[in-house]
Amino acid sequence: MRMRKKRRCAERMTALSALFTDADNFSQDVFSENLPLRMEIGCGKGDFICALSKKEPQYNYIAVEKVEDVAVVAAEKYARTRGLGDLDGHGAWKAPDGSVYNGVRWEIPAEMRGNVRFMRCDASHISEYFPEGSFDAIYANFSDPWPKKGYQNRRLTHPDFLKQYIYLLKSGGKFVFKTDNRDLFDFSLESLQGESAFEITFVSRDLHKSERAAENIMTEYERNFSEKGVPINCVEAHKK
Repeated sequence: MRMRKKRRCAERMTALSALFTDADNFSQDVFSENLPLRMEIGCGKGDFICALSKKEPQYNYIAVEKVEDVAVVAAEKYARTRGLGDLDGHGAWKAPDGSVYNGVRWEIPAEMRGNVRFMRCDASHISEYFPEGSFDAIYANFSDPWPKKGYQNRRLTHPDFLKQYIYLLKSGGKFVFKTDNRDLFDFSLESLQGESAFEITFVSRDLHKSERAAENIMTEYERNFSEKGVPINCVEAHKK
């Protein structure tokens, strides 16, 4: 489902631009600590990356999202979890000290920015933005299934994408994929089984009833569909 256009989106993006990083000029220096790096491709509204970064603070995270209206919602959600303020009644960002940033960048102190940086880019070229072996984990949650004929190469588990993940992952690094779409999951399993550089280490067609249910972090989308009784599929594979 396409998200509605956000009011004053550009101004809101500018206010929290210190939490974003440029795909073409990425450096670990955007983080205050040099920690192992993880990535979520298609972070959506940010539920997963906010919860994961808090649960496992020993990592730095790149949250990739190509849609500006979605990315700004995720960044604002993350900022709230960091205690960095909230939107005021006019759509400007209000910092904890009462300062209001209305379309003006807030130079958030480095020690307050935490361990997540958002990146607006198309994942089809994701391996061009980072050195080989940069990540120890890549997550893809509830991506577009692209069901129409001729669009399979756009799926985030298409072999072309898997080759990029193999390049980006360290030896032993993991790729974790979740979806409610059974056809997409079958396609994803077949793709992973056909890639010799990956070893599948976990598969479930009903994640919330599996041994990993307790440790699972849900996205907003996942929570909504799970409450309707839709089983969640999950596969984890490690780079050999």
